[in-house]
Amino acid sequence: MYYPFFRGKQYELITIRESAELMSHSGFVPILEPVKEDLRGLEKVLEAVKTAGGRIIVVVNPSYGELPYGDNRLKELLMKSDNTGNMAGHISTGILLRENTNIGEIKSLIKEYGELPVSLIHAGFSNASELMEGLSDKNNISRHIFFDEKSGKLYRKHFKEVPKIILRDGFRKKVNREYPDVEFFSDLHATYSDEGMDGFGDFLIVGNEYSETGGPAYAVAIHLTFIDSNKDNEMHIYHFKSLRQDDPKDPAGKFAEALEKLVDAVQKDNTQISKTSAVEEFLRLHQKGHFPGLGYVKKLSMKHHIETLAEYFNSGVK
Repeated sequence: MYYPFFRGKQYELITIRESAELMSHSGFVPILEPVKEDLRGLEKVLEAVKTAGGRIIVVVNPSYGELPYGDNRLKELLMKSDNTGNMAGHISTGILLRENTNIGEIKSLIKEYGELPVSLIHAGFSNASELMEGLSDKNNISRHIFFDEKSGKLYRKHFKEVPKIILRDGFRKKVNREYPDVEFFSDLHATYSDEGMDGFGDFLIVGNEYSETGGPAYAVAIHLTFIDSNKDNEMHIYHFKSLRQDDPKDPAGKFAEALEKLVDAVQKDNTQISKTSAVEEFLRLHQKGHFPGLGYVKKLSMKHHIETLAEYFNSGVK
């Protein structure tokens, strides 16, 4: 069903941990690309997913970040057992197929992680026929996941034997002050099956573009997605921006300005913003006049996005 794509920065890891139970109950499967050399955060995530009875896909050849290619510690972590059972029941190996990935590398990784089911993540690799021929003797491929902007329909039609997932980036990343007040995010939650897919994913309210750190925030923006029942249940996104946008000073005060707009929108009688636990926390922050830091704000927006989609699917609306 839903496969949110995370990169393993601090607040993304925390989001997965805190949402593990909800994602498990909703049948959601997070995809995690580790980007930090310190794997303790990843280990906590895997434990949380296992405890919740959920599943997770972990990318073993990440494109970004600090983790060296072929780091044995990652393999040891994914393969290890503890006294509550084997992690393999909850983990799938994710292998990124980029423009410069070769068949030999793919086959080597599949063999190396042979005890785990494999999810092939198509992110620019173009020779579908060669890939299918090279994988003809592999029986642990559990799904194909396609970056929408990097894999066309002709390419995707080669893969028919196992479930197919489409990833589409609905977050149009801009400088905070350039965001419109509200814009279209995605309709994949309602249309993925029409595209011949068994599930869909996105990059939440972070976007696919990766950066280690952001620049100075001249404006503070809080991003909040919602399902618009007046537009065939499309998903749209609010960008609640601070009033002041001319210098990077006073992020706490600017957060309060953006939060005031969020609270006004949530409390309208005709609001379509779901009253998720994340929204309730935004309301408590407003009541207390507390600024928790921009990373924490991003975490709440990610949790709200997951909770909104869970509410949509659990309601039975299609």
